[in-house]
Amino acid sequence: MAGFRIGRGRDNNRTPQQPPRQQPYGQQQAPQAPAPYGQQPYAPQQWPQQAAPGGHGEPEYFDPHGGHGGQAGQGQGYGYDYGRPPAQGPGGPADSPGYTQAFAIGEDPYPYNQGATYQAGAAQAAGPTGPRLPWKDLLRGIVTRPGPTFLQMRDYPVWGPALIVTFLYGMLAVFGLDDARKDVINATLSKAVPIVLSAGVAFVICGLILGAVTHTLARQLGGDGSWQPTVGLSMLVMSLTDVPRLLFAIFLGGDNMLVQILGWATWVAAGALFVSLVSKSHDLPWPKALGASAIQLIALLSIIKLGTI
Repeated sequence: MAGFRIGRGRDNNRTPQQPPRQQPYGQQQAPQAPAPYGQQPYAPQQWPQQAAPGGHGEPEYFDPHGGHGGQAGQGQGYGYDYGRPPAQGPGGPADSPGYTQAFAIGEDPYPYNQGATYQAGAAQAAGPTGPRLPWKDLLRGIVTRPGPTFLQMRDYPVWGPALIVTFLYGMLAVFGLDDARKDVINATLSKAVPIVLSAGVAFVICGLILGAVTHTLARQLGGDGSWQPTVGLSMLVMSLTDVPRLLFAIFLGGDNMLVQILGWATWVAAGALFVSLVSKSHDLPWPKALGASAIQLIALLSIIKLGTI
């Protein structure tokens, strides 16, 4: 009787009403507009369904990476048209429209858009190539292996060896000049000592000024080296390259033919070392390095090699 009261006995010939089958997420059909009178309603085209490998009869979906995303209802492949892979952007599936990509906190999502301007030495030479050399290895390296030595010491000041070597060289250089040697030899000890010491100080000041000029010109030509290593190393190059000529000039005099030949040869060697120094310290090509050291080379030729100033 209870069943008859709720209408269970009415219209027994009608088939029970089936609940509507739910479409998978992302595949809901749009509501259809009522067809005009006398025309069949429009039936949307259905993609062919493939049975899943598990045999459950559900369609397969494709994940963004081109593989199978699993069956419907397993939380994979939602929003993709089964039967065809999704379109991918130039940066991969995560770069396609409608997709998102996760990034860590502080990570730049577009590293290729960073506007980095080129600076000489900024990318090529990223710091020292080795530890700081002791003074013995430094002096030996300038003569035997100048390129690696200048590159290794491009960020280390060398004031101690530079000042001491230049000061000692300046005191001996007095005896390499004919007129200065005669004045020192003919003077008394109380007068000769101040002359020799003042010559050493003068060569130190001259080396500092010429090294600063070379560094300034290198920076004007696009270099990025530090001024302390450049000035200190230039003083060492100026002093060490003139030692062979100075040793013969002390005993043979500055006008001797052998001394003149050694003077020109050591001046060319000094030019090659200056070019290597500026090129390694400031990351410049050799034409610009030669231009930066041109004033110092001309001054050395006039003051020391020829003795005209």
